[in-house]
Amino acid sequence: MGILAELQNRIQKSGVLIFFVLLFFYFVFYTINGERGLRRYLHLRKEVGYAEQLAERYSREKHELEEKVRLLSSGSLDLDMLDERARTVLNFVSDDEFIILDNDDVK
Repeated sequence: MGILAELQNRIQKSGVLIFFVLLFFYFVFYTINGERGLRRYLHLRKEVGYAEQLAERYSREKHELEEKVRLLSSGSLDLDMLDERARTVLNFVSDDEFIILDNDDVK
């Protein structure tokens, strides 16, 4: 009976060890692949970086448009800017003029 008791004791100890090893792998797997895991974190960091770039681009465009509006305001009217906008919006050209438009400027 001593051998059976020793064998049963080893099985119980190894069962506990196996349980803790499986529990360890479970937590490691979900630390990497889980909903709040490392892969998700890296993906979200990439998305945040892209969103920051997009926000910076829109901020620059906003400042450019604000500058154009400032130049067209009644307090500080820039006649060259007014002439340029009128020609662009109304498609006005004299007979002796040529206009080369850049696609980025036409909106």
